[in-house]
Amino acid sequence: MPWSASAMNILLSNDDGLSANAKALKSALEAAGHNVVMSVPCQNQSGKGAAINFLTPIVPLAKACVGSAASAGAPGLGPISGLNDAYYVDGTPIMALMYGLDVVAPQRWSGAPDLIISGPNEGQNLGSIVISSGTVSNAQFALTRGIPAIAVSADINTTKNDALAAEVAVLTVQLVEKLDSRRPGKPPLPKGYALNVNYPKFELGQSSMLPWTVTRFGNFDSMDVHFVADLSTDPIAASYGLGNVHLPGVAVSVHTADEANPTTDRKSEALKSLQGYITLTPMENGYQVSSMEAIQLTAYLKKALKAK
Repeated sequence: MPWSASAMNILLSNDDGLSANAKALKSALEAAGHNVVMSVPCQNQSGKGAAINFLTPIVPLAKACVGSAASAGAPGLGPISGLNDAYYVDGTPIMALMYGLDVVAPQRWSGAPDLIISGPNEGQNLGSIVISSGTVSNAQFALTRGIPAIAVSADINTTKNDALAAEVAVLTVQLVEKLDSRRPGKPPLPKGYALNVNYPKFELGQSSMLPWTVTRFGNFDSMDVHFVADLSTDPIAASYGLGNVHLPGVAVSVHTADEANPTTDRKSEALKSLQGYITLTPMENGYQVSSMEAIQLTAYLKKALKAK
């Protein structure tokens, strides 16, 4: 189809399932004139990365999907009641995305979508954590199919918050339209490139004041993931009610911007997010970018969004 700022075929997926963020973005994109198909996991699949359940039949649901996308006993995949062009899949984020790509999109558009948007996630995906992110892995998978993609993540305070989700959706539509207007008659991103976009924590009504900045994955992480022999010894695990659970598991620790040291890459996306910026990190298949196309995309994003 001809590329137009007012009509793209967009496949929307995520790793959280039928969330307030997903519903708000679908509605906002459609209001902006785009054709949107949503295909999301039945259950929250955060942290599943690019996992795929190979050659495993998808059986009827043992329990209801999140967001009331489907009830227990329903088929393992199918349309979401009350939403047009919206589907659930009882599988990993990549499986939900593939269902949209390989089954729904050909039926709906007789071909692939023009753009894939993964998210907005309930929680930022910054720095090294992207390796396990289903949100970012969906964008990476899109690149293997030659389709431009944007991974979008917001703060966890957007969970079940329709008002904040609506503001995240407005910002995302603004970004899509800026990218589309940059390349009239062409895909919104150079072939082989995607964006990892993260919105910092903000309160209701503050989103329009957030500054944009172009970043790198860098060497600063706001979240450290580690294995512990005893979850009860971990303060964050204890805050989640595991203070008396003397069993091994994976825990996290949170860093602040004050912990940045003289060797910290000041353009690290995690650091800039903690400083209140919307971060835009160009990536290619394999996450990092180094080509002239990436340099030109970075320059455009800085100009179009007044990003620093």
